Amino acid sequence: MSRPASLLARLAAAGGLLLAAFAPAAAEPVTIRIGYAAIGVDNRPYAEGTSAATARAGNYVEDAFAGNPDIKVEWYFFKGAGPAVNEAIANGQLDFAYQGDLPSIIGRANGLKTKLLLASGAHKPTYIAAPLNSTLTGIKDLKGRKVAVQLGTNNHLAFAKILKAYGVSERDLQIVNMDSASANAALASGDIDAAVGDTTLITLAEKKIAKIVYTTKGDDPRLGRYAHVLVTEAFEKAHPDLTQKVTTAFVKAAHWSSEEPNREALIALWGKSGTSTSVLAEFFSGETLKYRNTPLIDDLFIDQYKQAAAQSKAFGLLRRDVDLTGWFDTSYLNAALKELKLEGYWTPYGADGKPLGS
Repeated sequence: MSRPASLLARLAAAGGLLLAAFAPAAAEPVTIRIGYAAIGVDNRPYAEGTSAATARAGNYVEDAFAGNPDIKVEWYFFKGAGPAVNEAIANGQLDFAYQGDLPSIIGRANGLKTKLLLASGAHKPTYIAAPLNSTLTGIKDLKGRKVAVQLGTNNHLAFAKILKAYGVSERDLQIVNMDSASANAALASGDIDAAVGDTTLITLAEKKIAKIVYTTKGDDPRLGRYAHVLVTEAFEKAHPDLTQKVTTAFVKAAHWSSEEPNREALIALWGKSGTSTSVLAEFFSGETLKYRNTPLIDDLFIDQYKQAAAQSKAFGLLRRDVDLTGWFDTSYLNAALKELKLEGYWTPYGADGKPLGS
């Protein structure tokens, strides 16, 4: 090689080193781990009835990171519902989770560091079913009866609120701690007098194995169940950009789930969970998709969580007070609503259970 050529080669090599020195470091691969406090029929990794279930079945979060090989999304479904999700968060195994009000409040009381990002599955009705030949006709008839409910879940808290509203105490009943599958079997065999749940009980009623004796649908909205999508503080602090992308993906899923022309397609999508479409149609009958799939953390949502925290202690579900200050972080939700031009799309509700401005 001639001297000038050799000099050019050395200069090019030096320039390459300088460029490499100032080039941005490659992003570290990140696995986004999302937990769901439920599981599909026969342990299928899907759920139903919430915008979070839509996000899973419709790959909304995965699509948000399409083309980025450094981001991986993993979903985990928990038969043990909210308490099992708390355990996974405590063990550092999850970054985001769909969870109900009571278990997340218990988690916060026990020191779990999380932030609530958006509502999902708010306004969910609770059902109470009894054996087909039962004489039960309503809440007050439950006195002295053996009733199955999965303790530590938002079903449990909703049931406690229902009992209080109708002047009945848990001490008036024989409470049996059962997950939905066990409760369904016990209900069918007549080993219990009633069970608390939702779509699994509608399924039993559809099959003429049990009958629905009460539902919060059409009753005071404050008696319903409230749930959300949360993020761990550790993940949010380390990855605010990814937290925003995930939140926006969930809001997109909530929007699609709220459009009435999508009702049939939505129910079919949730059918991946194994729950029949006829049961899901009944579960959502008589209520708008916007009402059931709102992501808004509104006055009703916040007040219900404050009430839940106080009631949880009063009902003996918590041993200590829990401070909710700073727990509701709507900044990511608000940014998503603005980006997607959905500000004003959903109706916010007041603490009294009525639409604001009504």
